[in-house]
Amino acid sequence: VQLQASGGGLVQAGGSLRLSCAASGGTFSPYSMGWFRQAPGKEREFVAAIAWSTSGSTDYAESVKGRFTISRDNAKNTVFLQMNSLKPEDTAVYYCAAAGIPQAMSAMRLYDYWGQGTLVTVSS
Repeated sequence: VQLQASGGGLVQAGGSLRLSCAASGGTFSPYSMGWFRQAPGKEREFVAAIAWSTSGSTDYAESVKGRFTISRDNAKNTVFLQMNSLKPEDTAVYYCAAAGIPQAMSAMRLYDYWGQGTLVTVSS
């Protein structure tokens, strides 16, 4: 499975961005999908995850709850991350990942495939 993330860019604090991650080269389902991010000088961290079913469960990091929404369109092999009320501390490279387990998970070690990352910069 190859993952291609897109949608990053420069936005002012309080603004919104929508990230997309398109999967190819394999079966999109029943992979669960996740978004992670890595800020300069920091460890990569979990952001959000969604179970393989389009009506499946989601999980979010506390820092993004109420601001970010993960969703997926299995017909288009695409997962999205809608980011609202962005803050400067959301600045990072955002990575999408796929795990061969149907449940939404926050643990990086459980993800099998990773995209190349897309840069999100939030100015104050």
